[in-house]
Amino acid sequence: QVQFVESGGGSVHAGGSLRLSCDYSGFFFSRLPMAWYRRAPGKQRTLVARITRDMNTDYADSVKGRFTISRDNTKKMMFLQMNDLKADDTAVYYCNTDSATFTWGQGTQVTVSS
Repeated sequence: QVQFVESGGGSVHAGGSLRLSCDYSGFFFSRLPMAWYRRAPGKQRTLVARITRDMNTDYADSVKGRFTISRDNTKKMMFLQMNDLKADDTAVYYCNTDSATFTWGQGTQVTVSS
């Protein structure tokens, strides 16, 4: 059974940085196009960044130039480096495939104070 465990969230001031981690348990991680999502208070979950199995990346306009997605297929892990954080980045962050194939994990809370 596929499971995701997100970690690395926290509370920071605007302009700060955080690095999120996604631990995947299951098979064929290296073949999966993966993504980070977030759900801000009172809003729907949205895709933040995606990375293909060939390491091609794509970002939501709101985070371009500030966030960097990466993956380590040998460790079955994915990361999101978040720099220059803004109050609007406050959300619970989740990982999944880029088509949200599997059950969602608990997510990790990111709170940015202005």
